[in-house]
Amino acid sequence: MPQPHAALKARYGAAAPAIPLDPGPVLDALLAQRSVRHFLPDALPPHALEQLVAAAQSAPSSSNLQTWSVVAVQSQAGRDRLAALTGPQNHLRTAPLVLAFLADLSRIARIAARSGREAAGLGYLDTFLMAVIDAALAAQNAVLAAQSLGLGTVYLGALRNQPEAVADLLGTPAHVFPVFGLVVGRPDPARPAAVKPRLPQASVLHLERYHAPADAAAETGGYDAELRRFQASEGLPPIDWSQLVIDRLRDPAALKGRHRLYEALLGAGFRFDDAPATSA
Repeated sequence: MPQPHAALKARYGAAAPAIPLDPGPVLDALLAQRSVRHFLPDALPPHALEQLVAAAQSAPSSSNLQTWSVVAVQSQAGRDRLAALTGPQNHLRTAPLVLAFLADLSRIARIAARSGREAAGLGYLDTFLMAVIDAALAAQNAVLAAQSLGLGTVYLGALRNQPEAVADLLGTPAHVFPVFGLVVGRPDPARPAAVKPRLPQASVLHLERYHAPADAAAETGGYDAELRRFQASEGLPPIDWSQLVIDRLRDPAALKGRHRLYEALLGAGFRFDDAPATSA
């Protein structure tokens, strides 16, 4: 009986599919992707920042509108302030670079204003969503580029915990919103990161049409047990994934400030002309 490839075994554990795998540098990097939270304070290789941005700009962009920007926070003072706003996340204080990825509609707004033309499409939810997607695609390219340079990364969704304060720190104008950060640095070899298992493919892959599982066992396919094994190997507190996701979304307080996202977006100058009117 064929055995799963080692890379698939690391990613899926007992649920790893026993399929042929023809690894190459890109697929190897994708399957080995892991978040790093322990960094050395060492500087990045020369021109690493520019290489990461070049990779990010090589990602697809909807209609080539390129509705994202990035702020590179490299100073110790800036990273300390970000750590305080998003923390406690002390790896921001150690890693030499934090990239703040921005949904940026201000560039097109300025181009329209200078040309004396209207860009009414900026005021719709889909345009903002497009900017967020563009930023995410760009960031993931940067993640893979960092990995190719021997660097580690971890995403920082906590930029949205206090978006107004983060925007003030980054100096962003109206129609720009910090959607997430990316911490970049040299991984600490004394504290290596492990590949975290994911849900079985059967939980996320639907053929032709969506098929909702009939029961809890089919929903996660033994993933709770798999994640507990990972937690034990990493010395982490054991908790079922099914419980973890509910705890993370149980009430507004669990969102750690992100329940104010719509309010923060309006404060940042975004408008959503397609939002349904509300009665008084």
